[in-house]
Amino acid sequence: MSDMLSQSLPKHVAIIMDGNGRWARQQGKPRWRGHQAGADAAGKIIQAAIDQHVDVLSLFAFSSENWCRPEEEVNYLMKLLLHMLKTQVKELHKKNVALYVAGDLSQFSAQICAHIKKAEALTCANTGLKLIVAVNYGGQWDIVQAAQRIAEQVATGVLTLDQVDEKLFSQYLVLSNISHPDLLIRTSGEQRISNFFLWQLAYAELYFTPILWPDFDEKAFQKALDEYAKRHRRFGGRM
Repeated sequence: MSDMLSQSLPKHVAIIMDGNGRWARQQGKPRWRGHQAGADAAGKIIQAAIDQHVDVLSLFAFSSENWCRPEEEVNYLMKLLLHMLKTQVKELHKKNVALYVAGDLSQFSAQICAHIKKAEALTCANTGLKLIVAVNYGGQWDIVQAAQRIAEQVATGVLTLDQVDEKLFSQYLVLSNISHPDLLIRTSGEQRISNFFLWQLAYAELYFTPILWPDFDEKAFQKALDEYAKRHRRFGGRM
């Protein structure tokens, strides 16, 4: 890869995978078909990220607000998550992908938690794409849990208030060892970040596309990367 291409490529791409339900409705299919098609699309984009030499790919798979969806849909999403953990992790491992799961796992079944732990252990030494799958994740929850942990350490004397700054705070977020996203992609035409990576997206470039997630393919991903390459990131500085 040339130096110029490397410099114009986002190191960390985060994606809000939106539009499965609308895709299913347009196709005259039940919602679970949309989620199944969305899982297939995720596989294609993971491979595209590998091919494009992206360092980190984060996929917002299940937010902390998604528990409010109909029970039947939530149950299917849990079954789909478990199925993916059982059937796809070995393939990711073969591709040298390191899998990390971000979120509050306390609400998941013991079976799902065990498979998450097993998947992370299997792939943790891999040196290729770092794949973040955010499940039961919310940006506000992430900030609150970090604040709680810091407050506990201040109360017990491990930390002092003077030590608490942005750099230290970042170390208590769930992805403290991962670089912040350079590019956020959201599909389906919605133009908001929906409680995803609130702290980490402070200076990310935002890219919104009307394409529904199941239809988001390698060409659409490349278009987002091309758009990113045209932008000049100033991080609050002067032009």
